[in-house]
Amino acid sequence: MQISQKATLLRIFIGEDDRANGRPLYEDIVLKAREAGLAGATVLRGPLGFGRSSILHTAKILRLSQDLPVVIEIVDSDEKIQSFLPLLDAYTSSCLVTLEKVTVVRYGGSAGAADDSTP
Repeated sequence: MQISQKATLLRIFIGEDDRANGRPLYEDIVLKAREAGLAGATVLRGPLGFGRSSILHTAKILRLSQDLPVVIEIVDSDEKIQSFLPLLDAYTSSCLVTLEKVTVVRYGGSAGAADDSTP
């Protein structure tokens, strides 16, 4: 799969405990992105954060309910990202979604090398 040098970065900020279709929401979003043929997706788990409610979510041991922050990053052409947004709206109600123009420097390994990694 090729990706143009000029691309769009989609970031989705959710909580680790958010769910959809019987599984973690981050997993559902990544699977939908894969089905949509997007270039790649990465899930990042944060040790500390807060959102609109200003409730602090932390990985400290004494906390019973962590619900740590999770960020999903997806990079592809602006057209493909824009076409993915309605799918995202269909099952995310409480999250932060941002878009950013990016320049892709490299996508994948050298010619002939297997590419199992995400961007």
